[in-house]
Amino acid sequence: MSLTPFTKQQLLPQEEKLEIAKHKSELFIGIPKETSYQERRICLTPDAVNSLTSHGHRVMIESGAGLSSSYCDKEYSDAGAEITPDTQKVMSCPIILKVEPPTMAEIGMINPETIVISAIQLKTRRKEYFEALIKKKVIALAFEYIKDDDGSYPLVKSLSEIAGTASILIASELMINNQFGKGLLFGNITGVPPTEVVILGSGTVGEFAAKTALGLGASVKVFDNSITKLRRLQNKLNQRVFTSTIQPKALLKALRRCDVAIGAMHGKERCPIIVTETMVEHMKRGSVIVDVSIDTGGCFETSEVTTHEKPTFIKNNVIHYCVPNIPSRYSKTASLSISNIITPYLLQIAEDGGIESAIRCDSGLKNGVYLYHGILTNKAIGDWFNLPESDINLIVF
Repeated sequence: MSLTPFTKQQLLPQEEKLEIAKHKSELFIGIPKETSYQERRICLTPDAVNSLTSHGHRVMIESGAGLSSSYCDKEYSDAGAEITPDTQKVMSCPIILKVEPPTMAEIGMINPETIVISAIQLKTRRKEYFEALIKKKVIALAFEYIKDDDGSYPLVKSLSEIAGTASILIASELMINNQFGKGLLFGNITGVPPTEVVILGSGTVGEFAAKTALGLGASVKVFDNSITKLRRLQNKLNQRVFTSTIQPKALLKALRRCDVAIGAMHGKERCPIIVTETMVEHMKRGSVIVDVSIDTGGCFETSEVTTHEKPTFIKNNVIHYCVPNIPSRYSKTASLSISNIITPYLLQIAEDGGIESAIRCDSGLKNGVYLYHGILTNKAIGDWFNLPESDINLIVF
C-alpha cells in the first residue's frame, strides 16, 4: 500500500457542508452622548430609531444625546428608544453607534466583542486607541471607509457637501459690516460688480461651494491641478466657470482681486500648502479666507486651527475662518445626513443575520471594517501606527 498523508477515516467519503440559510438577527444598539469637544451631532434621528424599533430592534440612548441636534429625549422615547442617564449601561450594548471615535474612558466601559461603528479621524488618533480596542477584541467600522456600490464614500461625500455649502454661507456672514467686515452683500445686485470668489480644489467641497456661490450670484474661479476634476466640475455645474491649474502667477492675480477664498484641497497625508503668506499679504483688506481643509492641515500658510466658539482671527488684514468639523455647526442637517446613510446599513446587517454575514455579502461594508475581533484589517492604519495588520479578505470570505 502506498504511503499517504491521510488517515483511512479521511479517505472515506465525507458529508457535504452546506451554507446555512440566513436568519434575521435582532440588533441592540447603544447611542452614548457625545463627549468630545464641539461635537453636536448624533447618528440616528427619531425617525431612524422608529424604523429600527418597528423592525423589532432595540435602541438605547443616553439621555440628552440628541439635544444639541435639537432632538429631545421624548421624541426618541416616542420613537421606541429606551432612554437612560446611565452611560455605563449604554456602553455595554452589543453595538455602539457614535459620531466621534470613542475616548479611552469609553473604550474602558465597552464589553469585549462589541461592535463599534463611528468615525475614525485617523489624523487625530494615537496608537493607544487601537491597542485598547484590539485588547477588547471588538469589531470596529469607520464611517469614512464605508463604500457605496459606485466606489464612492457616501458619508464623507455628504459631509463634504455640507462643508462646501456652509463655507460660502459663513463667508457671507463674515463680510457683513461688523468690526472688520467690508459690508458687502454676497449677491449679484444690478449695477454692482458681483462678489469674487476663489475656490482651491474641485472635489465635492469645491463643487458645492461653487454651486452655492453661483446661486448667490458671485463670480467664481476654481483652481485645481487635475484637469479631469475641473472638467467634471464644469459638467456638474451646467455652466462654464473660470478654471485654471494651480500656477502661482494666475493664482496670485485671482487672490488679489477676490473677496472670498475657499480652501478645499486634500492630500494623502497632509494637505498641500497652496497659498503662501506672501500671497495672503497681497489680498484685499477685509477679504475672507475659509479654510475647509484645515482638518488635514489647511492649504493656506497663514491658517491656524480655530474653534466654533472663537472661529476667526485676522492676519495680514484678512479674516481667517479655520474651524475643523464645519458640519457640526449645522448639527441637525449633519445628523439627518449621517442617519439616512447609516440606517439602511443597520437594517441590512440585521437582514443578513448579523455583522459577520453582512460583511460577507457587502464588500462596501467590509471596506469599512478596520478591526475584526481585535485583528487590525486596515493597511493604512497598520502602516501609519506601525501595527501588524491582516487582509480582511483572508479572514472573511
